[in-house]
Amino acid sequence: MLPDAWHLTEDIDDFLDRAGPFLRSRPVLHNTPLTVLEKWRTHPDAYVPGTVLFGLLEADGDVQAVFYRPPTRRLTLTRLSPERADGLARRLTGLGHTLAGVTADHATATAFAEAWQRHTAARPTLRVGMHLYRLGTLTPPDPHPPGRGRPADDPDHEHLMRWCRELAADLGESVTIDAASWPRTRFAEKRYTFWETPDGTPVSMAGLNPMVAGMVRLDPVYTPHHLRGRGYGAAVTAEVSRAALAAGATEVVLYTNAANPTSNALYQRLGYRRVTDWAPYDFTYTEP
Repeated sequence: MLPDAWHLTEDIDDFLDRAGPFLRSRPVLHNTPLTVLEKWRTHPDAYVPGTVLFGLLEADGDVQAVFYRPPTRRLTLTRLSPERADGLARRLTGLGHTLAGVTADHATATAFAEAWQRHTAARPTLRVGMHLYRLGTLTPPDPHPPGRGRPADDPDHEHLMRWCRELAADLGESVTIDAASWPRTRFAEKRYTFWETPDGTPVSMAGLNPMVAGMVRLDPVYTPHHLRGRGYGAAVTAEVSRAALAAGATEVVLYTNAANPTSNALYQRLGYRRVTDWAPYDFTYTEP
């Protein structure tokens, strides 16, 4: 293979064999591809062979970066320099690929979005600014709201799906969440915990992705609007963070909306520390 060349494939096993060590070498920064690929590898309902384009950038025999483009046509990238981002945009447009957007760390996503605009005239729009946090020393909330955390189980599934629908609506996501579609949503395969009041009423929830490379991502955290401001979100976040550490996680991470000072302050009080900024861009094309 030529130096600094992108290898493209639709074979997930080939991709994982070659990209796995690179992705596991930086589990915090690579948390999204690690968890998504683990889901596709272990849940047949979540992945259709031949529908995802994978890419590896190799130089001097080592993997330097990777990407994947699922049927949504949203590209997910690991860190790239502006020059390499431009080279990838040129390669994909030359092959006739189209994209609906890109997600990566802020610098990489912005560089690629600008390169994609140069090569296709598509207009990039930042969907939402995000922060990536990792847990340092866990500090439980004080004061602590009354109640306890408990794992969500099978009888809670309808309740869980209802809250996931409300969360998706809050985030402006257009997604169907019901018993039939659940396995294909981003909310499946996680372990959920409810925070419930002393009378057993669920008032908040948090999910944990399966552990990969010693890393666990906390996602989502949700409290219904009428129950916010009472410390329930902090309590359930601390509960699942503690559970992740007890299960052997060496890294616990989460994403936040950069424009929400309340949630960012909450996670920092619990011991989470900002690692970098994250950016999902949408691409809009001018019709001929």
